[in-house]
Amino acid sequence: MKLEFLCEYEAELRPEPTVVGKGPLGTRQVFDVTGGTCEGPRIRGRLLPSGGDWLLADERGVIRLDVRATIATDDGALVYFQYFGILRSLTPDQPPGVIRPTAYGDQYFMTTPRFETGDTRYAWLNELVCVAEGRLTEKGVAYRVCAVVND
Repeated sequence: MKLEFLCEYEAELRPEPTVVGKGPLGTRQVFDVTGGTCEGPRIRGRLLPSGGDWLLADERGVIRLDVRATIATDDGALVYFQYFGILRSLTPDQPPGVIRPTAYGDQYFMTTPRFETGDTRYAWLNELVCVAEGRLTEKGVAYRVCAVVND
């Protein structure tokens, strides 16, 4: 098996999360997606302002991601995507949800995107297993997404 680059996307997030608060599983916060871009060799477009990240942070600084968003491709298709993942804070004293720009590889920030579309031009996305590495940006988050392919 090998990884094949699919796309890189940047999601702009509303700066202030909705803080649900501390519950039995950790501190829940919701970051709304306000826009963004997606660029790759076979898919290009923009993120619609309709998604969000329902993150759950534990006391050790481990953040469990639960994200849903939609890409409007440059040629008119809509592609929904969802992923779960893990983000470890840079330092134990970094408050959950605080966005400080990072580079890829600065921290453990891994996800497993799944794509869905009814547009026949992008039906190939429905059949992929993907992994992604993330980083924090000034306006939100960015990800490099790769498809897992046969040798």
